[in-house]
Amino acid sequence: MKQKTNETPKLLVYHANQCDPKKCTGIRLDRMGKAKIVKDMRRIPRGSIVLNPISEIALSPADRIPVMKSGLVALDCSWKQAEAVFNRARQGGQRSLPYLLAANPINTYKPIKLSTAEAVAAAVYILGMKDIAEDIMSIFKWGPSFLTLNREWLDAYMNCRTSGEVVEVQKEIMEAHTRIK
Repeated sequence: MKQKTNETPKLLVYHANQCDPKKCTGIRLDRMGKAKIVKDMRRIPRGSIVLNPISEIALSPADRIPVMKSGLVALDCSWKQAEAVFNRARQGGQRSLPYLLAANPINTYKPIKLSTAEAVAAAVYILGMKDIAEDIMSIFKWGPSFLTLNREWLDAYMNCRTSGEVVEVQKEIMEAHTRIK
């Protein structure tokens, strides 16, 4: 599928001010010019795709057009207080990421508990923008490990067309992964 792109989507991070600023990957994305922080959910563009783990619709390559048009938004909050933030998110098209393993120092090898940077990188990878995902993760010393750890799964999700196909691939991945554990 698509690997290189000259277009870069608008990447936004809704920051809930719930984490240690020194460890916050969302703040670092903003500081390095990879994403822009928004502190008010009303500033999330209407047509954007919002990464929300409680969404019942999986992100898929079909979401590329709205992301390129209106942007991709990650919700940055503490996992301990995440449910309240995720439930408040109403703007944009809500999408969950499929099954992936974290590589960040706090949640290494834990499924689903991705940092904001991992979530953004996974999303753009699935949307066919591997180069942008690699660029995002290059600013963290553990970042390339995230892509290496999940590469086979990310490639499988990227080669789907619809959310339904992503869910089917995810089921196969989860069944195989739980058998291995």
